[in-house]
Amino acid sequence: MAEPISAVPDSSAAEPAIKEEVEPVPEPAPAAGSKWLESQNIDPRVLDLVYWKDPKVTGGVFGGLLVLLLSLTFYSVLSVVAYLILALLTVTISFRVYKNVLNAVQKSTDGHPFKQWLDEDINISTDTLNKYSDKVLSRLNKITNDVRRLVLVEDLVDSVKFAVLMWLLTYVGAWFNGMTLMILALVGAFTLPKVYELYQPQIDQYVGMAKKQIDGVVSKIKDKVPLLKKKEE
Repeated sequence: MAEPISAVPDSSAAEPAIKEEVEPVPEPAPAAGSKWLESQNIDPRVLDLVYWKDPKVTGGVFGGLLVLLLSLTFYSVLSVVAYLILALLTVTISFRVYKNVLNAVQKSTDGHPFKQWLDEDINISTDTLNKYSDKVLSRLNKITNDVRRLVLVEDLVDSVKFAVLMWLLTYVGAWFNGMTLMILALVGAFTLPKVYELYQPQIDQYVGMAKKQIDGVVSKIKDKVPLLKKKEE
């Protein structure tokens, strides 16, 4: 009789399964613009807004501020404030009357519909006031010292650059009024940081090329005008 053929053991089953090690994907490095904004001691909530971390919240804030500034271009500040308060009162009074009627019909005692917000403490503490007043005072002192240094020509090169900047601003002021500049600043604050974060390599490349050209022109001007050369320390 033929001997029974023994089953060949499956070597793959005997050997332990080798788990593939998946290397963690490194997080992208923050953009240089993001690092600069973070170094300015800006509130993290503001950074989340300008970088569109929550599109719904950022869209609501951006849209509300834009509508407010556009309204101020057609109406006075007093009219805009009055209309906003009237709109808010219309909503709150209507809701209060609705809740009172609903409580009377259902014979419930839910209480004041805005009790949560009425009981919330909105007073500004002394510590908070001192904290932000110190920051404002520090920035104000820095600006005052810089303006004094530039106007009194502590450094001729820096004063000339400041004069050129003021000359350019005269054209900007002739083209746009204050409200238009505020609208442009608002749009830029909510778009430029995010655009730079998305297209940082391309922007850095072109900015570097432009800066190289400008530095070359400035260097040639300094060589021809000795007075513009900074004093060696």
